[in-house]
Amino acid sequence: MKRPRRAPAAGMNRLRVLAVSVALALAAIVIALVAIGSGDYPMSLPDVVRTLFGHGSPADEFIVQELRLPRVVTALTTGAALALAGALFQSLVRNPLGSPDVLGFTQGSATGGLIAVVVFGGGTTAVATGSVLSAIATGAAIYLLAWRGGGHGHRLILVGIGVAGILTGVNSYLLIKANIVDAARAVLWLTGSLDGRGWGQAAIAGGALVLLTPVVVALGQALANLELGDDPARGLGVNVGFFRLTALACAVLLAAAASAAAGPVLFVALTAPQLARRLTGASGPNLMASLFMGAAMLTGADVLAQRLFPGHQLPVGVVTGLLGGGYLIVLLARTARRARV
Repeated sequence: MKRPRRAPAAGMNRLRVLAVSVALALAAIVIALVAIGSGDYPMSLPDVVRTLFGHGSPADEFIVQELRLPRVVTALTTGAALALAGALFQSLVRNPLGSPDVLGFTQGSATGGLIAVVVFGGGTTAVATGSVLSAIATGAAIYLLAWRGGGHGHRLILVGIGVAGILTGVNSYLLIKANIVDAARAVLWLTGSLDGRGWGQAAIAGGALVLLTPVVVALGQALANLELGDDPARGLGVNVGFFRLTALACAVLLAAAASAAAGPVLFVALTAPQLARRLTGASGPNLMASLFMGAAMLTGADVLAQRLFPGHQLPVGVVTGLLGGGYLIVLLARTARRARV
């Protein structure tokens, strides 16, 4: 008797996910090289690569190592951290609208940064510290409100939207009470900007990625099981409460580190995981594909922000807001169409 053939779908899906992840990683590298080579002092890609390996001219070394590379590394790591946080949130709530922007974590991070600027007149370090601490406090508050006595993704979304509304009002009040100089600084930070970013900011987002990515990857199978629902996940041996809390903690820390590095950049966490999932065609959180998609997206958006209007640089948050807002409208329209069907 012939044995039935095993369906090759699972293996093909894994290969597609791997191929998409590698392609997105290469795209992020190419975009980063283009970003380093473009500007008022243009450099060819071979010159950029030579300089990165320590064989450039003194002028090229200064331009790349001191001026452009820190900004590009900050863009790569911040985009990757935001996208990974977004993938975790969307997996936890089982909803494409799950992201730090929608659930209140970005607004909470902004509150901490605003307090550091407006109340204490702090500089970059104070803003980063306030942003991280406030994001952690917001995450803890949302967790306690949403999952007291047990809860599900829809409850997290509702609580998060409510907290986001409250914190938006608090942030507006802080801006009104600030003097003109502090208000201008705060608004630029709130928009999300990579201008003037150095190795310190790159280290914040990069350090969070190095520490948390292995933990997040280890959670991958449990998250995929959690997307089936709590009861099926328990049936598969998943400790639902532990894995959910661990994933949420990682997501909050990643989002906080990204905000501390570049400000609350909008919509990368929302769109990158969705685009990655569409490319891979796979269920589950698509963690690594999302990470590389976020890195490529934010670095590409920064290139556009610097080159879209010659002689005038836009904050990168303006570009991600325009592109991400358009994607959100499309996503909502598709959701409404499916509901009608």
